[in-house]
Amino acid sequence: MAGEKSRKALLATLGVLGAIPVASGLNGILGGPERAPGGAATTPSVDSEYRFVNTFWTAAGFALWWSIRRPEKRAATTRLVLGTAAAGGLPRLLSARRAGVPHPVFQAATVLELAVLPGVLLWHAKVIRDGRRAESSNAELAAAPDRS
Repeated sequence: MAGEKSRKALLATLGVLGAIPVASGLNGILGGPERAPGGAATTPSVDSEYRFVNTFWTAAGFALWWSIRRPEKRAATTRLVLGTAAAGGLPRLLSARRAGVPHPVFQAATVLELAVLPGVLLWHAKVIRDGRRAESSNAELAAAPDRS
């Protein structure tokens, strides 16, 4: 039963984590860099690139939502999305070093990416592994001959 509670909590967490890129990505596509926290008008090239990149960010959120509908079968998608977002914390550190400390929202995003997401990835791996073990045990029990 504890395993099922952990699985449900993980799926709820992944659902919330998927909402972040969907909401912020759509905001970036529709509003451009000016609508970003601490944002401002920029060059047409940067505006274009910003909106383009936010398309991928939005898609990452939808992919995460898609993956939680069948978590065991789509675990690779979950790992790819979370792993890519976690890796994105490293370029944020590079940016902070070269361009300066960003808006507090992006500071929080860096913490989320570098500290929280790796923990969620480990949690995900455990829940998926435990779920597969339970499936395997159930299959063995179902296949065992009845000796009553």
